[in-house]
Amino acid sequence: MVSRDTNVVDRRTFLKLTGGSGLAATAGCLGFGGDGGGGPIVIGQPAALTGQWDFLQPGVSAATDAAIQHINDAGGPLDREVELQRRDTAVAPQEARTVVTQLVENDDAVALLGLFSSELNPLFDFIQEQETPVVTPWPGSNFLDTRGGDKGTPDDLSDDGWIWRTVISDTVHTAGAALRALDDGHETVGVINGNTEGAKSWADGFVNAYEANGGTVAERVEVSQGSSSYQSALDRLFGTDFSAFAVSLPLEDAITLMSDWADGNYGRQPILSDPLAQQDLVDQVGDPLSGAWAASPGESGPNYDAFESAYEADADINAWTPPAWDATMVTALAIERAGEATPEAIEQNLGPVSRGDGTEVATFQEGKEALNNDEEINYQGAATDVTFTDFGNVIGSVVINEVQDGEFTQVETISADDLREFVPEGEY
Repeated sequence: MVSRDTNVVDRRTFLKLTGGSGLAATAGCLGFGGDGGGGPIVIGQPAALTGQWDFLQPGVSAATDAAIQHINDAGGPLDREVELQRRDTAVAPQEARTVVTQLVENDDAVALLGLFSSELNPLFDFIQEQETPVVTPWPGSNFLDTRGGDKGTPDDLSDDGWIWRTVISDTVHTAGAALRALDDGHETVGVINGNTEGAKSWADGFVNAYEANGGTVAERVEVSQGSSSYQSALDRLFGTDFSAFAVSLPLEDAITLMSDWADGNYGRQPILSDPLAQQDLVDQVGDPLSGAWAASPGESGPNYDAFESAYEADADINAWTPPAWDATMVTALAIERAGEATPEAIEQNLGPVSRGDGTEVATFQEGKEALNNDEEINYQGAATDVTFTDFGNVIGSVVINEVQDGEFTQVETISADDLREFVPEGEY
């Protein structure tokens, strides 16, 4: 059997000659590898097993594992077992680059189920060179709003961005935060954010939506992450007049900053970025955090129950857990529809299994049965309906979680329909 390294060269040579059109129909006949006969189909998962976002990984790992178990119990795509290879990136771009290379070239992964904004943004060109689909539950960055997906032409790989998100963009859930702030009468706010891509992206999205709908940002302060004190940054921020302030930092930095805020009796209404809706923050900061709230991706998928019934892990379900289930399901269904397990074939079928008027399915098992009956399918997910836009994005609801009686409590849901007006047509 030809090795994967050779196959990569052959595939890329073929793509240059053909422009990518018609590959799904001809790749199997031409013998481009990755299908591997009856052996396992390897899917890679770059993961935050360590680093500043590692507290979110257990739920994502558990959801992915539950989905893989369901897929294999249903016979697997193409009647083959799916094998997951999970590697730690610590959400560090250089480590992520090494891990992606290992997964693609050494592990023969045909798709990747991971990578954060802080990794994808600086590595975007590198990801394009891999020509391996990234179906990720993580990134909110608005940098990706018009860069992923198949541009609505699944048969033509030449315009593809190779990145698909099963979680809503910062453009959507920061719009929810802006809408909530304005509805609460906060016409002027302050903003403080970290200096990484993810932290800046959330703040950018919030500011854009807030100002576009009549709000005024009195002051925005950017801080270096990992500081032992944020007192001077708070002094700068609170030297201006506003009624609420938005915070976008990793959890450990947010604990430090909000503890400094509480100790300094700065007051005013805190608005938190979605990863900060964590009990650890409440436990560390204490009573002064009462009333703080975060706008997070909602669990509004029509088939959340299918995910929840399969999820038996001890790990807490967070905003990225259901999207991890969706990413795994839609990837397996793309393989089944394609009839072969190659990166190009998967890329060409992610759109077709998630859009259109096909039979609506909630699980891989349902999708496999429908495809075997020569039906087109439309996967309906746990986090959203997973109707990928041309740029590989999804739109879903936003939930408002507020600190009440020492814990985050869901107090409001902003529907996907209410948020669509915040998303410019053709730009997401």
